[in-house]
Amino acid sequence: MMNFSQNLPVCLNESELSLTFGKDLFHPADLERRYLNDIRSSLLDPQAKGPEVLYTIAMDVGKIKDRDDLQKRNLLYGMVAYNDGLIGNELVRSQGHIHAVSASCGSSTPEVYEIWQGKAYIYMQEFVSENAGRCFAIIAEPGDIVIVPPNWAHYTVNASQSEKMLFGAWCIRDYSFDYQEIRAKQGLAFYPVMEGKQVIWKRNPQYDQSELTIKLARAYPEFFLSKNHLYEQYEENNSCFDFVTDPLAYKALWEHFQP
Repeated sequence: MMNFSQNLPVCLNESELSLTFGKDLFHPADLERRYLNDIRSSLLDPQAKGPEVLYTIAMDVGKIKDRDDLQKRNLLYGMVAYNDGLIGNELVRSQGHIHAVSASCGSSTPEVYEIWQGKAYIYMQEFVSENAGRCFAIIAEPGDIVIVPPNWAHYTVNASQSEKMLFGAWCIRDYSFDYQEIRAKQGLAFYPVMEGKQVIWKRNPQYDQSELTIKLARAYPEFFLSKNHLYEQYEENNSCFDFVTDPLAYKALWEHFQP
């Protein structure tokens, strides 16, 4: 068992890919699991073999003292534990989605990641039409924060074949996902394929040719975020993630957003 957040008493059981929560937290009674069969339509090789359970999800976690405020703000904190290994030649990942328009704010919504353990690639692209627009693979390690803006398609990758990967994330409470266009194109514009010890981002031929930018996670001074634990930043300033639940009020930042 491993405690991976000093601020939130949560432990990871790596052998079972499960989470155990401290007494001062509220959390879901049951964890969600995503299985290999759930994402086959978005893989480079839909028949590939890999871990049966790809990742475990706990949505709506927080300190009991904060529950009423989080609900009032329509703000949701989630935790995700990723398995290691490969799916065929691809790194373990999610299938990719776009955040659908939330009824509460009338907009697609952003997501804010914080990596706790392991190494991740947060892949994102502007569009799911033939032209994917700008495409980025953001390298993130423990303590790094990554923001995915509204309307961008994205997936999360465990960059290690031998270490479990964990992260926390802020999103809106009435979130939902749009998978239809992505599944129709057999995934997003690039696949994270291992060739020897190197990650090769293989193009999906169902998109026009586009360039992929691979870069390290950055700071977000325009959102007034630091590298302190995201939950601590919420505790220090309950309104600091209003851009997650009311993205239209921050339109100028999204128009000029650089991952």
